[in-house]
Amino acid sequence: MNPTPHLALIGAGIAGLSCATALQRAGLEVSLFDKSRGPGGRMSARRGDDWQCDHGAQYFTARHPAFRAEVARWHQAGVAGVWDPRLWTFAGDSSQGRESTVERFVGIPAMTAPARYLASALAVHAPTNIEQLRLQTHGWQIFSAEQGWLETRFAAVLLAVPAPQAVAILQQAAPDLAALAGSAVMRGCWALMLRFAAPVDLPFDAAFVNQGPLRWIARNSSKPGRSGEEAWLLHACAEWSEEHLEDDPESVAAALLSAFGQLGGPVPQGWTVHRWRYADTEPALHEGCAWRPDIGLGLCGDWLNGGKVEGAWRSGRMLAEQVLRSFARC
Repeated sequence: MNPTPHLALIGAGIAGLSCATALQRAGLEVSLFDKSRGPGGRMSARRGDDWQCDHGAQYFTARHPAFRAEVARWHQAGVAGVWDPRLWTFAGDSSQGRESTVERFVGIPAMTAPARYLASALAVHAPTNIEQLRLQTHGWQIFSAEQGWLETRFAAVLLAVPAPQAVAILQQAAPDLAALAGSAVMRGCWALMLRFAAPVDLPFDAAFVNQGPLRWIARNSSKPGRSGEEAWLLHACAEWSEEHLEDDPESVAAALLSAFGQLGGPVPQGWTVHRWRYADTEPALHEGCAWRPDIGLGLCGDWLNGGKVEGAWRSGRMLAEQVLRSFARC
């Protein structure tokens, strides 16, 4: 009887978690590695003394039947729910409320919750920063910054990381997959989390901003399940973020606070800034995923499937299906 294939999956964001979950359910052994302290990737939240704020993905939609079924499972488990904010748009000199025709979901009590829910059933090694791969006689070997070359030999290695990180890891092992990842242009985003001692008197809970450095603002406290002090999130637009990607955090915060003030926002009691170096892809690719069955290497991620949380989850599921066909697990 052949032993159960053991796979390494690098990246514990939604794409990696989706892929690992499907593979494990089908009977394969999966070891998941992530360089961050915990799972979730950009489905992330920051916490402090009596405050919390989602500073990566702000919400997600669910259009495909398979992902809607997954979100229903998350909802039943109490880790996701619907967010129906009072929504505005700012454009030039005009501002107006807009009727929301999109069903928006968020993690509960924070955006990290669905990822933590999925990770709870998986073998996640974090923080572990995988930097190199090499194909040996009995499978793939991986190199971590913390432990060097791991002794385990893996039947396949799957990457669910931002495209530029995939390029660095795959350059020697699979130049063709590295080239695919290199064709994706990922952009950064500055995020500013604001804390207030009392609720902010503004007539909206979230707004799309089509002027100045801001792209999106949201009253994090309006999302279901949130606790603690009033918190708001400001996201800079990709163009401004790219232009100011190497600026010091204080000057970035000053610019975004000024823009928030011009929209009626008050001065916060405190703020925290975070730079997402790889926030989105413009344009996102539509390969879905990539799989080399001849050598056992694969790629998945939102950058391969139109962007967004749903795209990431579906990319991971698509890669799992291709891997399972290769291993012919019944």
